Amino acid sequence: MSDQRPLAGLRVVELGQLLAGPFTGTILGYFGAEVIKVEPPTGDPVRQWREVRDGTSLWYHSLGRNKKSVTLDLKSERGQQVAFDLLCKADVVVENFRPGAMEKWGLGPEDIKATNPRVIYARISGYGQTGPFAHKPGYASVTEGYGGFRYINGEPGEAPVRPNISLGDTVAGIHAALGVALAIIQRHQSGEGQVVDVALYESVFNLLEGIIPEFDGAGVVREPSGSTITGIVPTNTYLCGDQKHVVIGGNGDSIFKRLMTEAGRLDMAEDPELAHNPGRVIHQEKIDKALADWCAQHSSREIIDTLEEARVPVGPIYSVQDMMDDPHYNARGMFETVEIDGKPLKIPAIMPKLSRTPGETHWPGAAIGAHNDEILGGLLGLTDEEIAAL
Repeated sequence: MSDQRPLAGLRVVELGQLLAGPFTGTILGYFGAEVIKVEPPTGDPVRQWREVRDGTSLWYHSLGRNKKSVTLDLKSERGQQVAFDLLCKADVVVENFRPGAMEKWGLGPEDIKATNPRVIYARISGYGQTGPFAHKPGYASVTEGYGGFRYINGEPGEAPVRPNISLGDTVAGIHAALGVALAIIQRHQSGEGQVVDVALYESVFNLLEGIIPEFDGAGVVREPSGSTITGIVPTNTYLCGDQKHVVIGGNGDSIFKRLMTEAGRLDMAEDPELAHNPGRVIHQEKIDKALADWCAQHSSREIIDTLEEARVPVGPIYSVQDMMDDPHYNARGMFETVEIDGKPLKIPAIMPKLSRTPGETHWPGAAIGAHNDEILGGLLGLTDEEIAAL
């Protein structure tokens, strides 16, 4: 049976390491593309990051899924020649080296375009391919700050808080995959490829909602607001009597009325000053105190059951164990099981969900160079001696 996934038949060559570029390749491979991952002979560093089992990180089995691993030394002349031949056979190139590195190796988009004008060349870097800061190294931690994302996180007056993930890298990978999909659609019309230029800082900048027009039009600088969100009330996290937190989103007008009625504050539910969001913003402290007092008198389960019955958005704060035990997560197919040396391992599914041509995991992250013979020999025609010499 032929592969019905939407990107089946598309050949992607992924160069680069760590997270942003490789996550782009993961998304494309999940939805059917043949992804050839070019690694140095020592492998992508992610293979050794965090929790390692039998010599390979558990994370890599998720990030490297569906990819064919080829090893090349891109700093050597012969490695660059072989990489050039490979890129000339690609539909899509994904790279996340510092700007200028690919050109130095003779592997930049103009080098490849001369032979392969249909190539879509996705470039991911901290600050983009142009501009005065293009040369700077840009890890997610730095670009999340530069992109405005870190400024609004945390408690007022305290150091900005980092989420315990490399969010900038992942969001950049999603933007790059979107850019590739758009470029594929355009290539069907023009027959030509193009460069997709993704910067980590611009990817987090793209999450800032109304922050730019609010500053330009009203001079308002949005500040960090702890567990609330500026200008929308009530939406907050509250500690319950069992020392567990719940998130309540009661900011719709009719929802607020039902929420405060269930909280035993009919006076606030019927108060005309609180009937609409602008008035609730003025009285945010009073509203949050009333809800905090109510939650403190009940368990988190009682609060959730009560508000769900009243059709008020509410939910728990989940750990990874909570997610994996949850019936809804499992019913929605949020976990897939792969086998590593005879041992089962759960990895996350990749979104979005497509009803007719869904993505899927065919194999977990492969061993370093596992596909050298198939790609270097079968696709590029190198002899066994030439592969060994590489």
